[in-house]
Order: sequence, then C-alpha cells, then structure tokens
Amino acid sequence: MNAFVGTGALVRLILRRDRVLMPVWILLLSLTPVLLASSIKLAYPTAAGLAQYAAESRSNATFSMLYGQITVPTLGGMTFWRSATGMTFLALIALLTVVRHTRTEEEAGRRELVGATVVGRQASLAAALITTFAACLAVGVLVTLGLLTQHVPAGGAVIAGLAWTAAGWMFATVGAVAAQLTEGAGAARGLALTVLAVAFVLRAGGDANNTWLSWLSPLGWTYRADPFGSPRWWVFAAAAAVVAALGGSAMWLSGQRDLGAGFLPQRSGPADAGRGLRSAMGLAWRLQRGALLAWTTAFAVLGVIFGGVAKTTVDLFVKNERLGDVFQQLGGRAGMSDVFIAGMMSIAALIVSGYAISAALKLRTEEASLRSEPVLATTTGRFSWLSSHLVFAIVGPTVALTVCGLIAGLTYGASVSDIGRELPRVLGAALVQLPAVWLLAGLTVALFGLLPRLAQPLGWTALAVCLFLGQIGAVLRLGQALLDVSPFTHVPRVPAADLSAVPLLWLAGIAALLTAAGFVGFRRRDIPVT
Repeated sequence: MNAFVGTGALVRLILRRDRVLMPVWILLLSLTPVLLASSIKLAYPTAAGLAQYAAESRSNATFSMLYGQITVPTLGGMTFWRSATGMTFLALIALLTVVRHTRTEEEAGRRELVGATVVGRQASLAAALITTFAACLAVGVLVTLGLLTQHVPAGGAVIAGLAWTAAGWMFATVGAVAAQLTEGAGAARGLALTVLAVAFVLRAGGDANNTWLSWLSPLGWTYRADPFGSPRWWVFAAAAAVVAALGGSAMWLSGQRDLGAGFLPQRSGPADAGRGLRSAMGLAWRLQRGALLAWTTAFAVLGVIFGGVAKTTVDLFVKNERLGDVFQQLGGRAGMSDVFIAGMMSIAALIVSGYAISAALKLRTEEASLRSEPVLATTTGRFSWLSSHLVFAIVGPTVALTVCGLIAGLTYGASVSDIGRELPRVLGAALVQLPAVWLLAGLTVALFGLLPRLAQPLGWTALAVCLFLGQIGAVLRLGQALLDVSPFTHVPRVPAADLSAVPLLWLAGIAALLTAAGFVGFRRRDIPVT
C-alpha cells in the first residue's frame, strides 16, 4: 500500500480538531507587525525621529538580544526588527503542533487505531507537516498583506512574510524529527524545545555582540533577512535545505521504527516506587515538577529582561517629545516607569496563564490516556486526585510570578540605585495579577469537570481571547463592555494606579466558584471520558 494513502483525510481531521485554536494563533501572530507599525508611526512620525530611535536602540545590548540587529531606520525596517520575536513564537507553536498530532496521538493509542484502517505508514506525519506548513504560510501571507497596508515597500513586505514562514517551517520539521526519536510526547516536546532554546540563545548572543554567532542559528537567518534594507535571499535557500533535510529525515525515521517506539533509549526506572509516589500529591509532583522548574526558570530570565529593559525604555520615551508630553501628565519619569512595569507584568501574567491552563489540563491528559482510572481504583478519591493537580495550577503560577517580580525588582532597582523602593513595588505589580490567572485556571477545571471533551480547546481559546482583548482590543478601539470580558482588564495597574482590593476579591471569588463547579461536575460524571 502507498505509504501516504489517507493523508488528505487526516489533514481534514486535524483541521477539524484545530478549527478553533489554529485560526486564533494565526490571527494573533499575523496582527503583531501591523499593530507595531501603527504604534511606531504614532510615536515616531518623522524620519529624524525614527533615525534617533534606531540609533539609541542599536546602542542597547538588551534590545539587540531581544529583537536582533537594526539594519535600516525606516518604518518597515523598525517594524520588522520589533516584530521579529513573533517568529520565535511561531516556531514554538509550529513544533508543538507537529508533536501533538504525531507522537501525542501515538502515545494515546489513537495512531494505532487510525493505522488499522486504509491509512499509509507515513500519512500521519505527512498530514501533521502539511497542516502546520499551511498554517505558517497563512501567517506569512497575512504578515505581508498587513505590512502593505502600512505603505511599506512591497518587496520588503513579501520578504518579511517569507521570513516568518521559514521560521515556522524549519521548527515544524524539528518537531517532526523529535517525535520520531523519542518514545513519549513529553520527551519529544522537551527535545524540540531544547533545540529552539539553543537556537534562540545563539541568535541572541550573536546579535547582542554583533558577531557571527547568530549565523549558527536558523532563527538568526530569519532575523537577519533584512527585508527593507539589503535583502538576503540566500537565507530562504538555507531554510529550504533545512526543511528538506529534517523533513526527509523524519520520514525515514518514521519508516524505520516500530509503532510506539523511538530511537533514543529510555532510562529504566526503579523496580519499586519511592515513598513519594504513595500519594496522589506525590504522583502529581512527579508529573508536574519538570514543567514547574522550566516555567520558574523561564520567568527568572524574564524578570532579568523586564528589569533590565525598563530604565532604557523609559529613557527612550523621555527623549520622544510626543510621548514625553503624554507621560508627563501621568507623573513624569516616575509615572512612565510605573506604566511600563504594570504593562510588563500584565504580559507576564498572560504568559503564565498558559502554564496554569496546561497544569490544569494535565487532569484531562491523564484521563484521556486511561491513566487516571487505575489510580482512582485504589483508595485515592476523586477529590484528592483532582486537588493534587489543582495545586500546581494555582501554586505554580504564584511561584513563577513571584520569582519574576523579585528578580525584575532587584534588576530595575539596581539600575536606578533604589532597590529598597523599587523591589516591593515591582513585586506587588506581579502578585496583583494572580487572581486573574487563577480565574483562567478555575475555568479550565470547570470545563474538565463539566465538559471534559471541550476542556482543552475552550481553555486555550479563553486565554487567546484574553490575549487579544488585552494587547489588541484597545488599538482596535473595542467597547469597554467587550474589553471587560477579560479578567486582566479588572486588575489594578499597580504601581501606576492605586491598589483596589474589590476587583481582586471578585476575581478570586469567581475563580473559586468555577473550581467548585469543576469538582462537583467531576464527582458526578462517569470516567474515563475519552
């Protein structure tokens, strides 16, 4: 039988399963350059202003590490520079999508059922790659069209869209190879994310010091495509070679291994379980500890970045007459720094909400993979089992935001020589976000208990809606009633505004009610629901 028989049917299946999540991330990512271009035009309407902005940004190693090297001080060049981080997010989503539709399906046993029908051996991997490639191409096309609305050179807009697409395609194939090498979805994600992290570090290190190091990273190729200066077309030939090599390798590896097996040997565990695995909490800790450590480490790095960038960003705003007048009304430099800190911690809260949702969705993963049933067949009750994972959905984000706030406060306080004053203010700006994060975690638990099959798509959709309303809603001038749908809209903008306990108590109360609904629903429904 042809190894690719049934690929079209599996593509349609993936599109149906991702009919909500995929359009959301395509839209959010593709809108990023357009919104940045609009904000840059508003803040720097003249060529002289753009040139000054570019010159000051080039001298800042932190900016170069985050966004890459600035090549030309034009609207198109500055927009591509500021939005380049979005290519990293696209690469992340692409590799996770491929792993989810390959190794995750295989680990859950669904790949074996599908393979028993008239479906070729390579159809599953081919369908995952085709779908992800198409989604990344859609992002690239929309990025191009969006930039054209900002009246930038058409050729540069096309190259910018190609750069976004190339980043997604390359790391989609990285995810495909990782899915063949490992025996579990978690290991596949870990391996692929490690490759992405190394690529980002090489790119960031090279750009921070303007050295050849960034050329060792595929991300560095796309960041330095220079669409509005001297376009480097050869980076797309190199990207195509990487895609062909990794995609072909993934196909070959898929054809050589047994179903459910991987090429990297797994370390054998102990013959007897340790004392820590004798309780539901011990098992949850074993399953969740890796994610908790990874997210906490990432937020420690994020705290360093936020704290390091805060003073430099404020200095840039102060030198801009139009923005300086606006922020002068908010309290001058102090008001400007407070607004920036509040905004950065709001973004951090949105990011850590992803961890809260994923920790809560571990319940659904365990149930759908039929691993919860043996646990609940013991003396472990449903309440204890659900509570053990809920702890990580609540405490995990708290730990991550606390670490981020502490390190950001120390870093920023040191930069302005006033740690004693800035540390508690920045930490407070981080911790005040927690009730909104808990509300999304509670919503996910409620969905798990009442509508388990919809818990994953609706949980992530809720986060996407909050992200859209928080980061794009104001730019689109949406009504306040619509913006109020997001719980983050109600969080006091500490330290730029006074702390009000009332909205925080309301958010915490709603989170508690949603969590209670999830417990009641889980207690009354049948398990497993697959």
